[in-house]
Amino acid sequence: MAMMSKTRNILEGIMREGSFAWAISRRTPFDEELEEMGRSPSGLRKCIAELSPVANVIVGRCSKILDVSMEELQRNFESEASDNTKHPSNYARNFLEYCCFRALALSTQVTEHLSDLKFRRLTFDMMLAWEAPSESSQPLRKIDRDSTVGIEAFSRIAPAIPIIADVITCSNLFDVLTNSTGGQLPFSIYEKYLGGLDRAIKKMKTQSESSLLSGLRSHRGEMILDVDSTLTTQPVLEHVGISTWPGRLALTDHALYFEPLKVVAHDKAKLYDLADDLKQVIRPELTGPWGSRLFDKAVMYKSISLSEPVIFEFPELTGHSRRDYWLAIMQEILYAHRFIRKYQITGVAKEETLSKAVLGILRLQAIQELISSLPVRCETLLMFNLADQLPGGDLILETLAEMTTSRSLDQTNRSTSGARMHSLSALTILSNLGVLSQSSTDEKLLVGEIVVGEMTSLEKVVSESKNNYKMVEQAQATVDGVKVDGLDTNLAVMKELLYPVMELGNKLMFLASWDDSFKSLVFCSVFGYIIFRGWLVHVLAIILLFFAIFMLLTRFCNQGRPIDELKVTAPPTMNTMEQLLAVQNAISQVEELVQDGNIILLKLRALLLAVPSQATDKAILVLVLMALVTAFLPVKLMILMMFLETFTQNSPPRRASTERCRRRFREWWFSIPAAPVALEKDNKDDKKRR
Repeated sequence: MAMMSKTRNILEGIMREGSFAWAISRRTPFDEELEEMGRSPSGLRKCIAELSPVANVIVGRCSKILDVSMEELQRNFESEASDNTKHPSNYARNFLEYCCFRALALSTQVTEHLSDLKFRRLTFDMMLAWEAPSESSQPLRKIDRDSTVGIEAFSRIAPAIPIIADVITCSNLFDVLTNSTGGQLPFSIYEKYLGGLDRAIKKMKTQSESSLLSGLRSHRGEMILDVDSTLTTQPVLEHVGISTWPGRLALTDHALYFEPLKVVAHDKAKLYDLADDLKQVIRPELTGPWGSRLFDKAVMYKSISLSEPVIFEFPELTGHSRRDYWLAIMQEILYAHRFIRKYQITGVAKEETLSKAVLGILRLQAIQELISSLPVRCETLLMFNLADQLPGGDLILETLAEMTTSRSLDQTNRSTSGARMHSLSALTILSNLGVLSQSSTDEKLLVGEIVVGEMTSLEKVVSESKNNYKMVEQAQATVDGVKVDGLDTNLAVMKELLYPVMELGNKLMFLASWDDSFKSLVFCSVFGYIIFRGWLVHVLAIILLFFAIFMLLTRFCNQGRPIDELKVTAPPTMNTMEQLLAVQNAISQVEELVQDGNIILLKLRALLLAVPSQATDKAILVLVLMALVTAFLPVKLMILMMFLETFTQNSPPRRASTERCRRRFREWWFSIPAAPVALEKDNKDDKKRR
């Protein structure tokens, strides 16, 4: 017993001394850092009362990187930030952003910072702290390997380092990264993504520093962004007319280069310019043996400098992901140069624009390496491609151009305190990564797209565009759902949609035929009197107001209920011979035209029944305005206005506004969902067939 008691006392002493603390403790590095801050003798890492424990740890790390105390960081923030930025409601988060931006600006000056595991962990922990910045944040989270971040934190911190993300494509990038994790980003995936970025950058540096195409690209200082048809890939096939030649395809930030393959080496490269204004067109194309159009694996390039289009085919056993990737990165460089020409961007602003396109392609390469098993819509991860597709994408590009070329940015860059409130620029990141020489960024460095404590104009217009895009996607889903196959079926749908119009036409034809003399006489008398008195415009105004009031009342009565399905009697099934005849090319074209006509009619039906609130509001407003204009303006003036409107649309003073109005109308039209359609079989026809 004495021996057991002695042993127990020894073990208790050892435990008190902490020798076995690792066996029972669940402490994390976060706990250790927080405890270290509490007992810091110098006070350099003294906790700030307004911050949560997580935020205190991150600010402490930032103070170490910047070699200043946390208190001094706080004093600098309070002296440099505006009153709105220092408002108590957002003080903790804004101060945290300020510290992060300053620390990142210094950390990213190391060329190999993406390879540094501490840097990867730091940027991820910054996102964790951003989600719970203040002492009152709920829940008070700890930093560990199982922690995940949401889209808001990622969208705020990641674009501060342009190689990781940009404001325009950030949400799409996050969706791809979290596709398998339920919308939350774990550190393991984030770390692999940064590793892929690091490898993509090193690959691009190696290619650009090699002798590949050196004689052709040296005069413009072009960077090689990717090369296809290496030892590990199949050659790219170039089709010009009836000739086909295998070879190697390379993309730079200015042009495409194709090197035909000879017996033991490559021939002199052909240049296909993407930078000059040559009316270039790049689009997907079908190819096949002997001119047949069977395989969707090619890209067509044509310009006014070529006598005939050039087709690049990317052979692969299944799918066309290889082609899709090259199509997207080709278009990204083409769109970037169109953007530069349109807004007359020059000098360092031009370099910044091309740097944004280059970084987008590097991110896409990293994503493809990380998620090779899933199809990725490449165009959604490239900013100029995405801006071309999004509703209001032209406004995004206008805002981006203003931010890039604004002279006020030069003054901001000269101000040390002002620069601390902004994230990094794409040009700065490429220089820090060693992709660009330092001399390229010596002129004036542009600030980034994120500002401490506020949304930039670019963030605002991107957010609005994304919200509109969601409506367009929902409307497009209804359109896809009501498309039916078969010419006879589409004609049946169209007949049902046009039934009210056909009935009205039949009644008018009946009156015009004078089969019922009394009814025809009454109609002619009333309508003739209306025309004689000049009441025709008032009748038209009443009809327009009737439709507007009908739509408005229908909207309030429906209270968000779905539209009643349009019931259409499906035509009888065609036999084999009829099906073969229907496959003919002419029938297919007619079918497509009829299908498009049905979509128009179904959208008009949805508008009439007031399903989409925003689109309906605009339609109601337009109808009311049309009614007022028709009611109060003389007919001659209206005819003159219509004439001038028709024949001056493409005049130089109106060309830009006409293009904008047409785009706004298309975006409004695409946001309208199609009314649902339900096909019903005719039981009578079935009985007859039996």
